[in-house]
Amino acid sequence: MSTPAIPMVEIRRGPLAESLHSGHAVICDATGAIVEAWGDPGAVVLPRSSVKMIQALPLIASGAARAHGLGGTQLALACASHEGAPLHVDAVNAWLADLGLGEDDLRCGPQPSRDKALKMAMIRAYEPPCQVHNNCSGKHTGFLTLARHLGAGPEYIDPDHPVQQAVREVTEEVTGAPTQGFGIDGCSAPNFATTMQGTARAMAFFAAAGGQGGALVEAATQLTGAMIAHPEYVAGEGRACTLLMRAAREPLALKTGAEGFFTAILPDRGLGVALKIADGATRASECAIAAILVRLGVLDPAHPDVQRFLNPPLRNRRGIVCGEIRPTPALLGN
Repeated sequence: MSTPAIPMVEIRRGPLAESLHSGHAVICDATGAIVEAWGDPGAVVLPRSSVKMIQALPLIASGAARAHGLGGTQLALACASHEGAPLHVDAVNAWLADLGLGEDDLRCGPQPSRDKALKMAMIRAYEPPCQVHNNCSGKHTGFLTLARHLGAGPEYIDPDHPVQQAVREVTEEVTGAPTQGFGIDGCSAPNFATTMQGTARAMAFFAAAGGQGGALVEAATQLTGAMIAHPEYVAGEGRACTLLMRAAREPLALKTGAEGFFTAILPDRGLGVALKIADGATRASECAIAAILVRLGVLDPAHPDVQRFLNPPLRNRRGIVCGEIRPTPALLGN
């Protein structure tokens, strides 16, 4: 019998908890064993963009990254949900150019930049967004690199394409179980379903990979290191992943996903974390992942960038503080 999602985040206004967000979370060690869990570890989920580092494993394990001379920023972009800021757009365009490809070769679809200055400049210039601005363009350029290395066709997002078959194979290996179908993500690539425990187990695989042998382990080590070294490429200025990685007391690779998902890789502890907010609310997933990392001692609750997500105030249109977002005692362990 499955365990229901548990209350994780409350929205308080005056004396009342006006809204409540429930969810599931799992912390696993390198063996895949559960260290701590909230809700249902067996819940079947689509982890969305929180597992882009899994989708990037074949890029390195196949030898494609080495053959094309990819560096740390490109590996971080392969794991990124970037905001389409100039540094992201320029880096993806340069990577595509190195492949002899262009924006039309991507299959992620156009998306307006989430960088306010660039977005407004493009609007003023009547310049439409293109696929390079899509938050998944780095991942897709990684797919194109792998497809080129494999000598495969251009429709790399097809579930039967060698690129996606490679992604499915490594997903099953690092989660420790067969995938349970897939959904088509916002960027048109397949997103393979797994369990909460499987997702946390996969993150623990990344966390414990350092110093071990094997192509997949080396790929996990490189991707984790690239995310930690280049947090600005993983998300962008002002975004939760970037700010919380920078604020961490120890190495931390953190990745958000749509519909309330987060994953975390803790290399110093060999632990992996998976979090899903049942109603998909980002305000709740950011609060909950911050709370779990505070509970583990990875984040200082007094750090201003941690407070920004752990316990942000709610302000009305006059700027008056009228409430707050905060984790439940069950999540903080109080």
